[in-house]
Amino acid sequence: MTLPDERYRAVVQTRRFLMDLCNSQHTPRVPKLIRDTARSMLRHYPSDWDMNRAAEGAPEVFQERMEDLHRFVATGVRATADNEAAELNSLQGYKDM
Repeated sequence: MTLPDERYRAVVQTRRFLMDLCNSQHTPRVPKLIRDTARSMLRHYPSDWDMNRAAEGAPEVFQERMEDLHRFVATGVRATADNEAAELNSLQGYKDM
């Protein structure tokens, strides 16, 4: 279960990781091929501006931060849906017997 703020952070942290791979002072023992690949991937990777726009345009997909209450409710709703799906799948198993 991934929430919008977790997804947002994953994209931002991945960009930082790729940037570190490009910096030989941060990662001195990284092979040139890996460094070049990271640099190539960053060329079209979303910037902070892109991520802010994505969060504004699709808050159900990306959110920089979620309020504690919203996070609590979203987690509960997803857990309930997952439990219902698991129950439905187990009932489907009995039906196939």
